[in-house]
Amino acid sequence: MVESFTPKTLIQFIAIRYRPRGLEGIGCHLSEVMNVSGWVWLASIAIISIVIIGDLIVQIRRPHEPTFKESAIQYTVYFGLALMFTLLVTEVWGSRFGGEYLAGYITEWSLSVDNLFVFLIIFTKFKVPRHLQSEALLVGIVLALILRGIFIALGAAAIENFSWVFYIFGTFLLYTAVLLVWDTFKEDDEDKVPGGKVVALIKSRFRTVDEYHGTKLTIIQKGKRYITPLLLVMIAIGFTDLLFALDSIPAVYGLTSEPYIVFMANAFALLGLRQLFFLLSGLMERLKYLGVGLSIILGWIGVKLVIHALHKNELGFINGGQPIKVIPEISTELSLGVIISTLVLTTIVSLIATSGEDKHKKVSKSPKKKTAKPGSKKKS
Repeated sequence: MVESFTPKTLIQFIAIRYRPRGLEGIGCHLSEVMNVSGWVWLASIAIISIVIIGDLIVQIRRPHEPTFKESAIQYTVYFGLALMFTLLVTEVWGSRFGGEYLAGYITEWSLSVDNLFVFLIIFTKFKVPRHLQSEALLVGIVLALILRGIFIALGAAAIENFSWVFYIFGTFLLYTAVLLVWDTFKEDDEDKVPGGKVVALIKSRFRTVDEYHGTKLTIIQKGKRYITPLLLVMIAIGFTDLLFALDSIPAVYGLTSEPYIVFMANAFALLGLRQLFFLLSGLMERLKYLGVGLSIILGWIGVKLVIHALHKNELGFINGGQPIKVIPEISTELSLGVIISTLVLTTIVSLIATSGEDKHKKVSKSPKKKTAKPGSKKKS
């Protein structure tokens, strides 16, 4: 009996037929290794590029501040596609990889929300007009995808050749988790702009103007070229993306070892970032304890990475170079549950805590009732 021909069987056939030679003879199976052929990579990158380029062209031709309805519709489409991709991965490569992608996407999404706070600081400091913020965010997303693509490739190469890299990733995530808690509770009246020193260096070496000139990044005045604030904003966002990639990529590699899943989780999380900014611009100040939730998530993944490193241990000064398997590895399903419950709990606690602060602000701003002075008489 001939097996029915479906897209799943087609992709599986190509994955086996064109499996990289380095994987031959090491007992690789579709249920154990996610074999992604070159055309799948190219098709995925091409589709994402077309979406971003189309969005960028629209923004350049008609710069505007997206309405709440427009942002909600677009973000719903992106979010729906991200969830549907979970079903596609599960159908083609199995439930294990589907779960890894979903956990990676939710982690990247939560980290992206934290990025929005920094973008808000940048826009406030540079006094970016609302109708130009959308384009600046879109360029930032393009830079983030490029930078993260580089980090994903470097991370994959490092993991493939050096198992001790997991120790570095895990330790770095634990360090980042501590910093997030510190930043959440420290009292600092002035928010520092990420990349501020880089921007200051550029302003000291090149001619700049303080006024925005539409979507122009540079202008010519009296025969000399000047940099506009919009280009400085994009540089600050790009520098911020670089910093965020340092903890973002290790976090996802703590949930999966598949570069394709890491890339697609990042891509889908970034695609809807611009719309999410305009949807949550009025709500971001109320997510008071999001940093605590993210620190718990990064700390959890950091511990997961260290445990995995112990199971794969090859360092001679740790247990004589022998694996340590006393502590069982943390499953992706358990990690997914921890990530979702942490985000839900910290969001609820943040909204409850800030609702009391909002009521206090309204009471303090409300006009006081005038009371009659002692001995005064009412006019008849």
